[in-house]
Amino acid sequence: MELWVSLSLFAVLMIAISLFGHRLYVRPRRLYDQLGSPVSVTLPGAGRGTAERPRIFRLVERIGEVVPISPQDATLTRRYLMAAGIRSQVAIKVFYGIKVALCVCFLVAAVFLRTYVTDNGVLRMVFVVGAGLAGFFGPNLALDHLVSRRQTKLRLSLPDALDLLIVCMEAGLGLDQAIVNVSRELALTHREISEELSLTNLEMRAGKRRQDALRNLADRTGEPELRKLIATLIQADRFGTSIADSLRTHSDFLRVRRRQQAEERAAKVGVKLVFPIFFFILPSMLVVAAGPGLLQVFKYLFPLMKGFQI
Repeated sequence: MELWVSLSLFAVLMIAISLFGHRLYVRPRRLYDQLGSPVSVTLPGAGRGTAERPRIFRLVERIGEVVPISPQDATLTRRYLMAAGIRSQVAIKVFYGIKVALCVCFLVAAVFLRTYVTDNGVLRMVFVVGAGLAGFFGPNLALDHLVSRRQTKLRLSLPDALDLLIVCMEAGLGLDQAIVNVSRELALTHREISEELSLTNLEMRAGKRRQDALRNLADRTGEPELRKLIATLIQADRFGTSIADSLRTHSDFLRVRRRQQAEERAAKVGVKLVFPIFFFILPSMLVVAAGPGLLQVFKYLFPLMKGFQI
């Protein structure tokens, strides 16, 4: 039976790779052959309608439409999706559709595999229920990981963005135009913060006040360091102080804090190495250093001790 399970998993993996390759390489190649030589450059994903989406995507979206979602859960999920950089209109439906689809798939797989896991009936039920819960709550863990990774990228790219803002403002530009230039210059090196600054610029161009647009930037990302920067900008703008000096001070603070965090992690290395050294390195050293002596003791001392027995 293990052979059939392995063959089934291999077949599913090969089908998934084939569909992915067909979607990513074969279909665009056929489309390019039909269109002929390119005459213009379009943005990736531009003009992609609902009819051109994969069937599995549309199926998951339809499943998400059926799932009852409270307004509070929808608002919280949308905030997490935006913090992860997912801003599609159907992102919530697709997210809940993926949760339901994974829950059903894991339940079905657990029902078929429960007899091979254990012989205890209670543990079989626990295995099935645990598989369903893992399929339903697994996307939440993946989303938290995406949010944490994106916030880390924003935090690491913040000092470079501050330096460019300082240069632009000392050159005579206002804060709005400086944000536009920074988002344009960091589009290749730091894509995440470039996107966020571009959205902030679009909000200000649409008529929203600068303070509200900056607060939306802090709420949208959820990064604490970015919140501190936004608070600094709002206070400097409100009280009329030099924004460039405030940004330079905040940039120096970020670099000092990053150096302190690196020193803190370096200081923790010795404590974290205690258990690996004690369980892995020290036994090997004892075997190499004391092994020959212990063998000689076992070879000569034990027979000698047996001779003194009464």
